[in-house]
Amino acid sequence: MVFWIAAGLICLVVVALVLLAARRPDTGEGPKAAYDLQIYRDQLKEVERDVARGTLTEEDAARARTEVSRRILDADRALQGEQAQSSAGKGTALVVLGLVATIGISVWTYWQIGAPGYPDLPLDGRISMIEEARENRPDQATAEEQAPDRPQREADPERLAMVEQLRTVIEQRPDDARGLELLAANEAMLGNFRAARNAQGRLLNLLQDEATGRHWIDYAEMLIFAAGGYVSPEAEDALVRGLALEPSDGTGRYFAGQMYAQQGRPDLALPIWVNLLRESRPEAPWVNAIQAQLGEVAFAAGVELDPAMLQGGPGPSDFAAMEGLDAEGQQAMIETMVEGLANRLATEGGTPQDWAQLITAYGVLGRSNAAQIVHDDAQATFAEFPEALEMIDEAFRAAMARAGGASEPRAGGASEPRAGGASE
Repeated sequence: MVFWIAAGLICLVVVALVLLAARRPDTGEGPKAAYDLQIYRDQLKEVERDVARGTLTEEDAARARTEVSRRILDADRALQGEQAQSSAGKGTALVVLGLVATIGISVWTYWQIGAPGYPDLPLDGRISMIEEARENRPDQATAEEQAPDRPQREADPERLAMVEQLRTVIEQRPDDARGLELLAANEAMLGNFRAARNAQGRLLNLLQDEATGRHWIDYAEMLIFAAGGYVSPEAEDALVRGLALEPSDGTGRYFAGQMYAQQGRPDLALPIWVNLLRESRPEAPWVNAIQAQLGEVAFAAGVELDPAMLQGGPGPSDFAAMEGLDAEGQQAMIETMVEGLANRLATEGGTPQDWAQLITAYGVLGRSNAAQIVHDDAQATFAEFPEALEMIDEAFRAAMARAGGASEPRAGGASEPRAGGASE
């Protein structure tokens, strides 16, 4: 019904515009009456010239003026009639043509891309359709068959040798829970997600009731990666089991939100991701992935978010671009991203999480001096916010431990360049 109301209003607007154009006065003159009118006016001027030259008496001039004036009035009436008739004809033709064209194009367009005769679908009906589609979605095996092949990651020979050894051990000792756990983790690190989920599945069968929430969530993650990012019914079951045991697990909550987003339920995905983002440290592996998708999910759910929640580090496109680079190229790209975050904090500022993220990133890069400088700036920026200072100090200690620098922050007030120009 809403569509037809909108279509009717559009038609009315178009008709009104065409009518206005049709009623606009025609500035041109009719061909015959306008020509006669000009001749009669010229005759009046000629009479006056004859009187001035003395070739025409005043009495004859008066009679001539009367006759010419009568003809001028007749010609003027004829001209007005021609103009009115022309305008009416043009206006009517344009209105009819506009109506026919508008209605015809509207009906044709709706017939091509719309659903003629299909009633409005209430929210409950839409949710029922989504739930029905969710129940009938492809299973894990189908998803894995359709998933594109992942390029094999370059692994160091020692890891490859260890994985080969683990495979041999598991063949000889299939009930070795620790061996299965190590095999699943290392297969996943190599990008062999199908082999990883097989090993993890065997581990779960072996552990039975002793399996932890972490075991189930790891299994769900391996299933999702093996299916190319798709959350299958089997992966959903593993997530439900895992989150029942570990309800605060960040990885499980992230994939639960992804599952709802895939199934057309942004209203359920959004609160999961928003709450997880608020509770997560900036270096958490799911933070950037959530921030890259959160705006789209919020828009689909009809919710307006704080733009600060959408700011983050590199997104999926950045990581996709890194896959084709060698180690040096990846390092250079990571440093470029980190410097981009540093420049944004220097020029626009940011949340305590942003500053902690930058400190962590410098720790990963081994740039302890740069981390110290950013820490000093953050301390000055958030001097009146104890919780923010605690977060920043914790990120700094972790960064220093990773980079091999001093484990405790030094006193503030350093004179080195600040965020945006932090250097070694």
